[in-house]
Amino acid sequence: MIRAQAALETRMLLRNGEQLLLTVVIPTLLLLLFSTVDIITVPVGTAGGQGEAVDFLAPGVLALAVMSTAFTGQAIATGFERRYGVLKRLGASPLPRWGLMTAKTCSVLVTEVLQIVLLTAIAFALGWSPHGNPLAVLLLLVLGTAAFSGLGLLMAGTLRAEATLAAANLVFLLLLVGGGVIVPLEKFPDAAQSVLALLPVSALSDGLRDVLRDGAGMPWADLGILAAWAALGLGAAARWFRWE
Repeated sequence: MIRAQAALETRMLLRNGEQLLLTVVIPTLLLLLFSTVDIITVPVGTAGGQGEAVDFLAPGVLALAVMSTAFTGQAIATGFERRYGVLKRLGASPLPRWGLMTAKTCSVLVTEVLQIVLLTAIAFALGWSPHGNPLAVLLLLVLGTAAFSGLGLLMAGTLRAEATLAAANLVFLLLLVGGGVIVPLEKFPDAAQSVLALLPVSALSDGLRDVLRDGAGMPWADLGILAAWAALGLGAAARWFRWE
């Protein structure tokens, strides 16, 4: 039942034009535009590919792709499912509620794999030269997905669908600008940097950048921030999520 529901959730997501815009089109366009047009000045890395725009942007765009699927897309879709009574009906079906949440998580993971494959292929075509430990990358992506999923489900389960739609898109835009995805955190005032660095998208993008661009080891500080957000978001969602 979980496998069938996960397949259905994935098909519905991939058929939704707004979701495709968030999960595929926007990250791809950002990667292509800022990697090929001299718009921003990227900080110099400590390993190969120093100063190359794509080496700075690719990890950030991967973080943005995770956020767009696990947070923004999931929050909007789940919010409207709750409004239209879909979650209530599914909750009364033979599929248990934990099974439904598991299926949604599997759908998010499948979509993220497709996103990462596409964006990685584009980044390689643009001259990206990643380094580092694959295990560290995997841990960052998994914890980032957990953090954003928890926050997305919390929003979808507590706000009205229209409020979720507006808030999720607003948060997406704010984190795109202030999360170190495109604009380096070094461009912000010192006081703001310390706060922005604690955001989940900042921790994910910085952690991926440290590993993939600079060849760093395990980014424990960024992993700790993501783990804290995951525990907070998932715990709050489990406590306050309303099915009706």
